[in-house]
Parts: sequence; C-alpha cells; structure tokens
Amino acid sequence: MTQKTSSTTLLGLLSQTSIHAGTGQNTGVIDLPIQREGHNGWPCVFGSAVKGALRTRAEEEYDADNDSVIYVFGPDTNNASDHAGAMTISDARLLLLPVRSLTSQFKWVTCPAAINRFIQDASRFGIQVSITDDFNVTDEDTAWVTADQKEARIFLEEYRFNTKPVNLNSLINALLLLMKGVNKETLEQQLVIVNNDNFSHLSQHVTPVNAHIAIDSETKIVKPGALWYEETLPPETLLYTGLSAVAARKKRSKKEDDSGAEASMSAQQIMGAVTALFDDHSWLQLGGNETVGMGWCAVSILDSNSSGGNV
Repeated sequence: MTQKTSSTTLLGLLSQTSIHAGTGQNTGVIDLPIQREGHNGWPCVFGSAVKGALRTRAEEEYDADNDSVIYVFGPDTNNASDHAGAMTISDARLLLLPVRSLTSQFKWVTCPAAINRFIQDASRFGIQVSITDDFNVTDEDTAWVTADQKEARIFLEEYRFNTKPVNLNSLINALLLLMKGVNKETLEQQLVIVNNDNFSHLSQHVTPVNAHIAIDSETKIVKPGALWYEETLPPETLLYTGLSAVAARKKRSKKEDDSGAEASMSAQQIMGAVTALFDDHSWLQLGGNETVGMGWCAVSILDSNSSGGNV
C-alpha cells in the first residue's frame, strides 16, 4: 500500500488562562495589544507564535538536538539554511469568544462567518466536519441560542439581544471535539450565535485591557513612567490551528534502512512527533508572560479518525 505523502490534523486550543500573544508595538492607548487578523480585526495567534510554542514544548520533551525537533521544525537559527522543517502550521483562528453576560456567568459567542470558515479550514486539512445546521443570522437585534436557554433576552456586555431558540446539535457536537474538558450541557447553556457585524464589534471591544506597573524594590512605590496597558484574550477562548506534515527534508544521519540508504522521517512520523506531545500532558503555553501563568491552553487533536472519518 502506498504511504501517504502528507499528514494533517487540527488542534483545538481552549484557553485556561489569559493569553497575550502581542504585536510588539502599541496602537493608540494600548501599549501592548494582541495579535489580530488584518482584514476583520478578529483576535488570533500568528502561525509563527504557534510554531514557536510547539517547538519549545518539543525541545522540553525530546531535547533540542533530537531528530524529532530538527526534522519537524527545522534546524536552529545558525543553521537555518540547511533545510526547512517538515511541518506547516497555520494561524490559530478564533471560533468562540467568551463574553460577559448579565443573564449568566458568560456566553460563548460566535457568528456564521467564523463557523463557515472553520468548516472550510477543516476541509482544507482533509477533515470533513458534519455540521448540518443553517446559520442565517442576519438580524442585529437577535441572537440564536439552544432550546435549553430559557431567557427571552440576553445581555452581552451592555448590548441586549432577543433570543431565538434553534437546533444547534451538529454544531455543538463538532465544537466539543475541540473543547477538552467541556461537557455538552455546559455548551448548550452558553452557546450564542450573533450576526457577523456584531461579532466583529464584540471581538474588537470586549477583550480585557489591564494596567501594569513596576514597583521600586527600595522605595516600594511605582517607578516613574512605569505604567503600561496590556491587552489579552480571556480564559475560555476557543482557537484552532491546522497542522500539515510532509516527509523530512533531510535524511537521517543516525540510522539506515534495510537497503543501506539513509532513512528519513515519513509525514506520518513527523505528525506523530507533534501529536505525541499531548498524549500524557495535553497542555500548550502560547504567547508571553508564562512566568505569571498566562497562555495555558487545553489541547484537543482533531483528525480524520476523530469521529469515523467525519466530525
């Protein structure tokens, strides 16, 4: 049987703590804003940042000079021209945004554009997502919810929406495959779909912005000028990223196959080296401020075998 020349999967990233994947420059009053997509302003984590986080995790697991690091992600900076890595990693895209609500703890908010993009991304990575619900949400004053949510109106931040109970079972079943540790009843109680314009507005204006200061260790007062504002993605944010692997671009140097030729890592071995990182410890740290506990995500692996070939 011919071995596949590529291997693909999606990783669901459900944040457990705040995430700050920054841009390195300020935009107006926010000194340290988060990364966003240029065309719609939705929060994201760029593929380069996801790759760096995965490589750091792999170096901790396998050691920095192991084939399962060098062949997967490429050699270190000093030897970057030797060969490219064998793993392609997409941006981590937003699917569910947690928004404060006056009628419950919080709501997981999404929109038709985000759902349809997830379906298209899954198809691009060879995963057929069986979402049969129709998400024709156009009314700016109406939010779609499940039948389990009894409120006639809900509040997202200061905005009021009339609710429309609909059947969202296929969407919920697909989302749960990306949300490690979340049960179906919880998602049914908290899932909300608003139209695309409302989602864009919420995604640009409800992300937390926190003030930070530096204290002088001797005087115990704020250092002059040491005040900055930092934006974050809140806990419970659901992102997903796509992984695509090909065979290693450099032959192995440490062992040979039966024919005497140097053996390489197949696409399946490349992908396995990454997914195996989450067998016993299904967590990944994204972005900065790791030493203060930020950036921790619960990882779910979604491939063609996740649900009999279809999700």
